[in-house]
Amino acid sequence: MSSAVSSSAAPSASQPPGSVMVDVAGLALTPSEAERLRHPLVGGVILFARNFASRAQLAELTAQIHAARHEPLLIAVDHEGGRVQRFRDDGFTVLPAMRTLGHAWERDPLAALHQACEVGYVLAAELRACGVDLSFTPVLDLDHGRSAVIGNRALHADPAIVAQLARALAQGLALAGMAACGKHFPGHGWAEADSHHAIPTDERPLADLLARDAAPYGWLGDAVLPALMPAHVIYPRVDDQPAGFSARWIQEILRQRLDYDGVVFSDDLTMEGAAVAGDILARAEAALAAGCDMVLVCNRPDLADDLLARLTVPPAATSMARIRRLVPQWPAPGWDELQASPRYRRARAVAKALAAEV
Repeated sequence: MSSAVSSSAAPSASQPPGSVMVDVAGLALTPSEAERLRHPLVGGVILFARNFASRAQLAELTAQIHAARHEPLLIAVDHEGGRVQRFRDDGFTVLPAMRTLGHAWERDPLAALHQACEVGYVLAAELRACGVDLSFTPVLDLDHGRSAVIGNRALHADPAIVAQLARALAQGLALAGMAACGKHFPGHGWAEADSHHAIPTDERPLADLLARDAAPYGWLGDAVLPALMPAHVIYPRVDDQPAGFSARWIQEILRQRLDYDGVVFSDDLTMEGAAVAGDILARAEAALAAGCDMVLVCNRPDLADDLLARLTVPPAATSMARIRRLVPQWPAPGWDELQASPRYRRARAVAKALAAEV
């Protein structure tokens, strides 16, 4: 028998998306991974740089993943630009760090909005041409000059500027048929520790967080940001749990106070910032109970299989409906067709010029 968790039956035509996003190890889908993807609790796949050798290989891998289920799984990637860009070679445009757009705003705000839209369009169009459905972007964390893990991933220190540039980026994504996913709610820019390796804290009061770091989420809402990702950060003056495990943050503040109705993804449950919740099952149960629609388990297939074997919480109907809204609504042009598009070529020139800035 395969080492992956077996689903109880072959996938049916009506099999809905599940609440767990997993990854794959290499350049092609293995039989055991295909079996894991057919598990009814799996709803998506996240890709990394290790999954990319060429555009043709990436397109074949995403086709294999989409074919694993009658209702195709959502394929996502962290592809922001700057130092967080998983695919760079074989024709992919090297995208600028987001802070470059903030610097552009300081020179000419209207030009910066245009540039942000063009960068978003190139980002999404290239991914979609290779079968990727969603990028976890834009970063909405403020540039407080404190967090090394955020650094130049942040657009700006001013929440109003961040919101306007993020809106333009989201417009560019949407023009290529891709939804935006804001992160890391309510804000990771103040906390100095890296949640990949530690449990960051932010001691500021709720009023300060809502007035500054979380403000872009309220201004943009789910119409512009159909998805978001909470931070693995503890805000002890609000709750003693990280935001992604906190019903107060997700249900009371995000869903009720900010009236947000988009998808809430957990950040990776294997990160050290999630360890406060317990083992992988406890982490997933805490995130889902707090109000997350989908939880991520990355780089640990053993933990993914452990979770799928023991998790008994079925996906909520509201969560399934939200996740389905992230699926692109029209077919993307192929790579060659995209390269021939004057619209794409103009946008790519803008993105390349920004990326060349020091």
